[in-house]
Amino acid sequence: MVDIREVPEADIDRALELAYLVFNDRPEKEGRERHHALLERCSRIGAYDGDTLVGFMAAHDFRLSVPGADLRCPGLTFVSVAPTHRRRGVLTALMAEQLRRASAADSPLAALWASEAAIYGRFGYGGATTGVTIEIDSTRPLPLRIAPDRRPLRLVAPDEALAVIGPFHEAARAGRAGRPTRSPERWSQEWLAEQDEDDEELSPPRIIVLGDPGEPIAGYVLYRTKPEDDSGPVRTPGLVRVEELEADTPAVAAALWECLAALDLTGRVTAWGRPADDPLLHFAADRDQVRVTGQFPALWLRLVDVRAALTERSWAAPVELVLELTDVRLPANAGRFRLKAGPGGAAYEPARAAPDLVLDVRELAACYLGGTRAVELVAAGLVAEHTPGAAAALDAALRTDLLPHTSDEF
Repeated sequence: MVDIREVPEADIDRALELAYLVFNDRPEKEGRERHHALLERCSRIGAYDGDTLVGFMAAHDFRLSVPGADLRCPGLTFVSVAPTHRRRGVLTALMAEQLRRASAADSPLAALWASEAAIYGRFGYGGATTGVTIEIDSTRPLPLRIAPDRRPLRLVAPDEALAVIGPFHEAARAGRAGRPTRSPERWSQEWLAEQDEDDEELSPPRIIVLGDPGEPIAGYVLYRTKPEDDSGPVRTPGLVRVEELEADTPAVAAALWECLAALDLTGRVTAWGRPADDPLLHFAADRDQVRVTGQFPALWLRLVDVRAALTERSWAAPVELVLELTDVRLPANAGRFRLKAGPGGAAYEPARAAPDLVLDVRELAACYLGGTRAVELVAAGLVAEHTPGAAAALDAALRTDLLPHTSDEF
């Protein structure tokens, strides 16, 4: 029997040793110091077998952009169970305590980035956003179907970048659901860190912004580069790895992509974790030159308080449905409820009428940000539709102009 309790700051190094064991990792001194500082800022839950730490979980204090709102949403990280204590209920106990704490703190949502996608569905998490990897062959100019914004581009030093691009990023969060807040520490230790944690051959971060001098910027790109490698039998061209690109308009985005593709001594641009509806995929003139090379579920979302989550977001169209919801981890969410929502707001109250849709909280979480369609889950046999058209009506009400997306892996 393990004891679930708070992990004191004095045990952070023990928690890191457990995480490195579980994830087969061994960071250098700088990486370890960065992880230690990160965990100091997180809430921490541990599973102790006597005095031995055998399970661990931390949570960032995030807020998450949802349609029309910004809601409190702890972001789980460093979830670890010792190999000696697997399949003994340790993870279940940790998750139960985390959900209890989130509920007590009035957090309608919780989120995580799953390293093993098969695990978290049973705790009510659904894949709510999708990321894609885009690769550009930049051995030749990048033709575009729209005219790029020709306002000036300029480099910004990393130590000045947060003041320039931070406010732009924060404003952009409201325009697309699924994006967590970033603290100054996360900016400096992750996005703007001198050395990339996973690839020491990459350059320090480079930041290019677009906009007239003295005016607010209209967009930015944060990227790293790697020189060509001709040591093997096949020459590998120089690489541009895009960390993040934000733009006010398609023309601004076009100017930034064009700039990246024209960087000297490089022949390939890769951008991991881009939104599936990235405008580049439409305005690039040659889709053989701009390819999607991967697609993956990104942010996993949990509705901790279903009523609060549904009533605090905005709705694109009127809908009135009776939902029969199951939630084995948080029984207060389970039952039959009438959802009446629209552009003017939403109500979610207990109901006795026959259900229009029957679903688990996991499926509702997947649909919540508008990135997964309920009609697809009906077709997959995961949602039962008792009233024809009910799933389509829910989809229309949940719809957003832009797909939910985040590249904030945590």
